[in-house]
Amino acid sequence: MALLKFLFIAIAILYIIRMLARLLLPVLFQNMVKKAQQQQNAGYQQAKRSEGSIRVDYAPKTKPQVPDTEGDFVEYEEIKEK
Repeated sequence: MALLKFLFIAIAILYIIRMLARLLLPVLFQNMVKKAQQQQNAGYQQAKRSEGSIRVDYAPKTKPQVPDTEGDFVEYEEIKEK
């Protein structure tokens, strides 16, 4: 008897969750699409305003330096066998 009661309650809860998902998920997706469109339009308008102007960011290229704690570089020669 307890098993039937548990199954009935579990099926009822799953059915309610399924119905709520059918109602709420489309609304959530519409909100996400609207946000994405607004961000896209904002980026497009910002790019359009800066048309005709040039901005150059100069970052000099530097070689990565090896810290002193890494040790010394030791050259080697290959030994060829006969």
